[in-house]
Amino acid sequence: MAESDFIDYTCPLCAEVQRDPVTIPCGDTFCLDCIKIYWDHSDHVGVYSCPQCQATFTPRPTLRRNVPNVGNREPRPSLPELNTFPYKRDALCDFCTGRRNRAVKSCLMCLAYYCETHIKPHYESATFKRHKLVDETGHLDRKICPQHEKGLELFCRSDQMCICVLCTVREHRSHNIVSADDERTEKQKVLVVTQTEVQRIIQDRLKELQELRHNVDVLKGNAQRARTDSDKIFSEMLQAVERWHAEIIQLIQANLQASMSQAQSYIERHEQEIIELQKRDGDLRQILETEDNIHFLQNFPTLSIALEPMVPKVLVNPEFSFSEITKTVSDMKEHLDDICKKELGNISKRVSDTSIYVLIPRSGGRINAAVRVDFQEPKTRLDFLRYSYKLTFDPNTAYKELVLSDGNRRVIRKRTSQYYPDHPERFDGFCQILCKEPLSGLRHYWEAEWNGEFSIAVAYKSISRKGKNSNSLLGYNDKSWSLLCSDSGYSAWHNKMEKDLPGTVRASRIGIYLDYAGGSVSFYGVSDTIELIHRFQAKFSEPLYAGFGVGSSVTLCVLEKNQRTYY
Repeated sequence: MAESDFIDYTCPLCAEVQRDPVTIPCGDTFCLDCIKIYWDHSDHVGVYSCPQCQATFTPRPTLRRNVPNVGNREPRPSLPELNTFPYKRDALCDFCTGRRNRAVKSCLMCLAYYCETHIKPHYESATFKRHKLVDETGHLDRKICPQHEKGLELFCRSDQMCICVLCTVREHRSHNIVSADDERTEKQKVLVVTQTEVQRIIQDRLKELQELRHNVDVLKGNAQRARTDSDKIFSEMLQAVERWHAEIIQLIQANLQASMSQAQSYIERHEQEIIELQKRDGDLRQILETEDNIHFLQNFPTLSIALEPMVPKVLVNPEFSFSEITKTVSDMKEHLDDICKKELGNISKRVSDTSIYVLIPRSGGRINAAVRVDFQEPKTRLDFLRYSYKLTFDPNTAYKELVLSDGNRRVIRKRTSQYYPDHPERFDGFCQILCKEPLSGLRHYWEAEWNGEFSIAVAYKSISRKGKNSNSLLGYNDKSWSLLCSDSGYSAWHNKMEKDLPGTVRASRIGIYLDYAGGSVSFYGVSDTIELIHRFQAKFSEPLYAGFGVGSSVTLCVLEKNQRTYY
């Protein structure tokens, strides 16, 4: 297949033989890279046009590589041909005959392309010693002065363009001219700085990508936990409904048995009365049929006495009906449906009003500082309550002197050992306990009331539980962040580093706000107002758990997201 057969298949954008050709919806064909770069400049508008016919497309069309249709002139070339010529943009050797090989070098003196075979004389012959060879990058015509047809060897700083030697005689006389090598050296310094900045941005983006993937995994984990918890709760609800169903059936059965017992008594009395009446009827029939007048008259006094009714007439009370139970059960179902619809509507609204992803504009490759205001932590307690999270103590982590109550939301320290089975997660050196629920993803808030000196913390699950050493003491290792609270004040601890916090008003209730994605955990004194005590900044690498060092007692407060008063 001759090279001239493909002259019609040049890209309108780069004016060269198409590489990885793609056909857009209007039918025009371009190089894949050329049309992608051309359309990238239209991303901010959202409307994309054809460079040839100006047809417009919305949204941006999907580009897929294709082989240009060569009409009926020749069959489509095989795959090996496509990989070598002519669809690949690589320059071809100017000295090959027949099938031309790919060029590996260009000579700026000869202004020609050379393959590996034909470049050898430039290396072996002294004739070509002064010739300048460069790697084949294509566009050799751009390295030739269009006016003088000489190689471009100089750079005019006045006009910021490459020129040849003859250009210095007239067009660029008296201009600031330097060699291309010298100018490249200067401009290379600029590109090195740019490259350093690009590498920094790459590292930032890789870090952001890692965090994004981590947070996506956290979202998946949270969704799975929510599904598991929902399955458990609905299973419990179904069990409760089954219990209520059993109680209703039992109520129906008890009432049925009571009514049937009464009815059976009335039935038996009626049957007895009927038997006696039938006996009287037989006696009367016999005396009436006798021809013995004396016998008749002698029995008349007994048979003529009127019988007293043995049982009253029994009527079923129309106001007593099992339909009342059916109506009550139907009302219970409607109430349950109403509650479920209302709560589902509320949670659907809260979910739809909360953005999963927030796009932050960048300025010069960095996040616009003016946008960060949206990510500041809440200011009022009502703001914090939006992130309230229900926690419970984990009995498997409780020190041997701790007693749990109130559904594992209150813990009291006794001075005597309690019976707890051995467990690998139990603290055995310090009077400490962790909560059961993992904390990760975005934001969480909880509050605790305390008596006696105590510490309140967040810790990784991997914190040591055994021994009386810093590895297992909250705040004394790199796996935990702790606030130590006493009547005299507060101190913050992390990795054995203490920060005394003098002058802070003592509060019997502490609020903890964890911004996991933002890398901070904050402790607040909660009374008539909410006041920041201390904030730790950290990059969390695994889920956290609320932890407590118990002096006397600690109670996890029940919080409502719409709560408006303190209690």
